Amino acid sequence: MIALVALATALTMTAAAPAPAELVLLSAKIWTGDPARPEAEALAVRGGRIVAVGRDEEIARLKGEKTVVLDGKWRRAVPGLIDSHTHMSMGGFNLLAVDLRRTKDEADFTRALAAFARTQPPGRWLTDGAWDQEQWPVPRLPTRALLDPATGDRPTCLARQDGHMMVCNTLALKLAGVTLETADPPGGVIVKDEKSEPTGVLKDAAMELVGRVRPARTRQELLGALRAAMKEAARFGVTSVQDLPGDPGDVAAWDELRRGGELTVRVDYRPSLSSWEKAKQLQTSMPNDEWLRVGGVKGYADGSLGSGTALMFEPFSDDPGNRGVYAAEAIPLSAMEERVAAADAAGLQVEIHAIGDRANHEILDLYERVERKNGPRDRRFRIEHAQHLRADDVPRFAALGVVASMQPYHAVDDGRWAEKRLGRERSKTTYAFRSLLDARATLAFGSDWDVAPISPILGIAAAVTRRTIDGKNPGGWVPEQKIAPEEALRAYTVSAAYAGFEEKERGSLEIGKLADFVLLSGDVLATRPEELERIQVDTTVVGGRIVYRR
Repeated sequence: MIALVALATALTMTAAAPAPAELVLLSAKIWTGDPARPEAEALAVRGGRIVAVGRDEEIARLKGEKTVVLDGKWRRAVPGLIDSHTHMSMGGFNLLAVDLRRTKDEADFTRALAAFARTQPPGRWLTDGAWDQEQWPVPRLPTRALLDPATGDRPTCLARQDGHMMVCNTLALKLAGVTLETADPPGGVIVKDEKSEPTGVLKDAAMELVGRVRPARTRQELLGALRAAMKEAARFGVTSVQDLPGDPGDVAAWDELRRGGELTVRVDYRPSLSSWEKAKQLQTSMPNDEWLRVGGVKGYADGSLGSGTALMFEPFSDDPGNRGVYAAEAIPLSAMEERVAAADAAGLQVEIHAIGDRANHEILDLYERVERKNGPRDRRFRIEHAQHLRADDVPRFAALGVVASMQPYHAVDDGRWAEKRLGRERSKTTYAFRSLLDARATLAFGSDWDVAPISPILGIAAAVTRRTIDGKNPGGWVPEQKIAPEEALRAYTVSAAYAGFEEKERGSLEIGKLADFVLLSGDVLATRPEELERIQVDTTVVGGRIVYRR
């Protein structure tokens, strides 16, 4: 009888004992993002999710013979970093192409392009390799005269780093039928010289003149670009992306990688607002799981500051005849409003690119009208970039529940030259991180990669210091808009998850959530601000699987 009782007790204890963890992280300084338990030492993972968070001695009990043990060595661990605004296929293609952003001047631009062109087959279109004329001592727009000697019989159209204008060689313009008689399309500009000849530069909607004749990417090319992009994301601790329209084949390629078990980053894809019906169909026809989902749609209200197409109330300080342009899909604005209302009524989250102060103002107005029309619900409208705001519009983000989806690295990049376009007064509410947070708006951070580096650490450093990349603003450009390291980290985790309706699954390290986390070489919450950018990602874990080690 005693033996039977002992056996029953042993069986009960065995049944009650938790299964060993598949992975444990021990001896770390964990910032959980959970207000109820902001700091911890260790966590355990089973089935791709967090099953315990606590002290070392608690979590160590969950080790088994096959448990992977990560020694944190008391380094800072943070939730998997979420990039709220990426263009992954574009980033991947540019990784595989020539990087013209590093060229020193026009002659160096031509030399670098020529060296790359010689590695490509004759007749192949060259369409990758971002450039930025603001890096040159004399920041003039490149022209086809710089491309023609370097590219030979290869049609070439290369985008500026912001993606809002490109420069084409003579052959590409000829194939696209762009001549001195070609008029500017709605929402676009064909830059011409004093003889009305196209210089090769096409802005915003004018780029579609070339897009119509350029060959489509092959599936294998697209898969190669996305694989390269995933490696780059893992290297910088990015475990989730809200990926925006790039190539028409993006969703199918992501799905192929998912079905093959290749994904190392979670993808929330957001097709174009103009194709919202297709996006809704994908939401219902395609498996939307923890790895790949269609989360909403993205539209455009205007262009960019670098291209001189951001829509402003007042003219640019350095171009008195120019107030920017509406994006083609915002002409007329009432047509865009109809699409937003229809997409919203279908339950899709809507986000709209707005750079200039007028573009932001008008999109806030548009969102307010759509909300009145469709009635109250948790819709989380977003403005992508929200770069240049009038002071009166800052509190409207919180009042309307509009997420400010911003990219802090742009502030330290554009800050080198933005003031010459905007003047000092308008610059005070440019990249207004502090003002938006003080107004209780939701601030979600991303990179806009490949326009800017995908690294969230560089983004955090930019938001905290606002030190421009030319070293000329050591105290910060518009320093009153700086924010604290923890506020910036939250914008890449908790708030970024909220911005994508993903806060129940990711963004913080809590029991039941996806086991995505990052080990850093330094403490992002305690490092001196000017040294933040030196912190590196040591380990990236997605779903309890190590996808990167430095």
